[in-house]
Amino acid sequence: MAGRAAEPEVIWARPERAGRGPKPAYSRGDIAAAAVRIADADGIDAVSMRRVAAEIGCGTMSLYNYVPRKEDLYELMVDLVSGEYDLSGRPSGDWRADMLAMARQTLDIMRRHPWLVRVMSSVYSVSPNALRYLEKCLACLEGLDIPAGTKLELIAMINGSAMTFVANERAIAERTRSVPWSAEQEEAVRGAYMMRQVMAGDYPHLAALFASGVAPPDDPEGAFDRVLTRLLDSFASKA
Repeated sequence: MAGRAAEPEVIWARPERAGRGPKPAYSRGDIAAAAVRIADADGIDAVSMRRVAAEIGCGTMSLYNYVPRKEDLYELMVDLVSGEYDLSGRPSGDWRADMLAMARQTLDIMRRHPWLVRVMSSVYSVSPNALRYLEKCLACLEGLDIPAGTKLELIAMINGSAMTFVANERAIAERTRSVPWSAEQEEAVRGAYMMRQVMAGDYPHLAALFASGVAPPDDPEGAFDRVLTRLLDSFASKA
């Protein structure tokens, strides 16, 4: 296949243009932006080298001269949307508050680009915006006295929590897309059915849980903050 390297390579180590010759007609930013537009509109499965090439106005085989593999295209896309983080300002000194704020940004970005849940990978952690994000998180965690590797695990768990929330929201939205009722209506019906089953007496632990009160199902922001706060507190106990 045109453009495929004979050995492993990092797309960021590959020059966008050779030292000589004409300036490329397209930049990686152009290509990534086109792919993100497609994914935002029609999902990640709609992103193909052929469609991206058509979006920017070049031939499919020509696109491989810029992006050797589809996996590289995904990496460009992840990096582009990772640039949506607001990394300005210095850490406040309260690492919990700073990391919760970063987690909320992660949740917002994944909601704007739900296809991220499908393609996110630690393999993409070497891209420019990913490195800036990691650097900011580590700066926020400077006051937390745990090993550096444990800090990276915490960052990964924060991202994983955001991915889980967004994947669940997406699944609910997809389930009700082709039916004449809302996600809230279906959730109410399912909740009522579950309550009847629990209160029948066969599930005493679940009955006790419901009797003690649980988070309201229509409070996803509050639930996310509670989960993240518990996660951050668990790492504080290791210090």
